[in-house]
Amino acid sequence: MDGWIILDKDSGIFSRTAGGRVARMFQNKKFGHIGTLDPMASGVLAIAIGNATKMIPFVEELNEASKEYLFGVRFGYETDTLDITGTTIKTGGRVPNESEIEKILPSFIGDTMQTPPAYSAVHVDGVRAYKMARGGANIEIPARKIHISELEYTGKNGDSYGFRVVCSRGTYVRAIARDIAEKLNTIATVDMIRRTKSGCFDIKNAQKLDFLENLVNNSADIKKYLMPVDFGLGGIPVLNLNDIDAELYVHGGFIKVAQTNGLVRVYNNDRFIGVGDVQNHELRPKRTI
Repeated sequence: MDGWIILDKDSGIFSRTAGGRVARMFQNKKFGHIGTLDPMASGVLAIAIGNATKMIPFVEELNEASKEYLFGVRFGYETDTLDITGTTIKTGGRVPNESEIEKILPSFIGDTMQTPPAYSAVHVDGVRAYKMARGGANIEIPARKIHISELEYTGKNGDSYGFRVVCSRGTYVRAIARDIAEKLNTIATVDMIRRTKSGCFDIKNAQKLDFLENLVNNSADIKKYLMPVDFGLGGIPVLNLNDIDAELYVHGGFIKVAQTNGLVRVYNNDRFIGVGDVQNHELRPKRTI
């Protein structure tokens, strides 16, 4: 079985571990996912099963600018990981008031440069930054361009200050919290991260891992929760091929078409057979199903 599962990942589990468990439910060893969530983070994790893994690069590109997170911040101390799973390395920072917080948030809107946390999956000299950090290395990670389209304060719950952000792919929520604290002349640690949207993948359509596994254990049908392989490719134009051209296409052949240049979703009698690239009215396969 091939397709997409929109998972509501629980806190405390690695994204790849969750993906592996989902793949086993569908009796498929091949899987991947879009947008790794920290183990402590929960929420939307789009998992590709089987042939859907071939579509990951295209879905990522189409959905790179629209991720939504809810997160909680505690001011006054900082950990090495910038979240509550880490070791406290700084204390004594002041706790700002809510009006101060709301005042500085507009300065984060738009394109900005962000330095990823030391404990992150960013590559530094060919090695994951978190591996170097765990080894005690002093890491210098270059800042990179991100985009934040929305950032709002959502209220206080005990000692935790809540926020909602809509941002581009590659943005680190823990780094946003760090930078908010820096603008307020203090330090902070994230105590909760929950992704509610990842492009076209929405939390309202997500399923819990335990729920899916319970269905499997009781021999119930879980295929209805499997989204089709072409889910998330709605921004790419459609090109339909006849049976002869479709056979040629799936075997790597080039086909003359009337379509204008660019990527196309290729179908044969409503059956999705891949993503192709049209150049000078010639269709060339990029990924075939």
